[in-house]
Amino acid sequence: MSDNHDSDGWFDKPENVKKMLKVFYVICGLLVLVDFIVHRHIYHDWENIPAFYAIYGFIGCVVLVLIATEMRKFLMRGEDYYDE
Repeated sequence: MSDNHDSDGWFDKPENVKKMLKVFYVICGLLVLVDFIVHRHIYHDWENIPAFYAIYGFIGCVVLVLIATEMRKFLMRGEDYYDE
């Protein structure tokens, strides 16, 4: 086995990344379609909204990024913080 670190990995090739994204989007689309077919036992009325969990997850991720962006303003240290 060679220790050649110059060779590109599988994810370093743009065509492979495009293939993986296509697979990811197809899986996401299928999951949204399955949401219309599979019977769910709901506890709240808003769970009846089509694609509720996909929308809920997306909004949750957006809120998480926005909160982290605001937290960065007061948690971030200077560039030479550890060199002092």
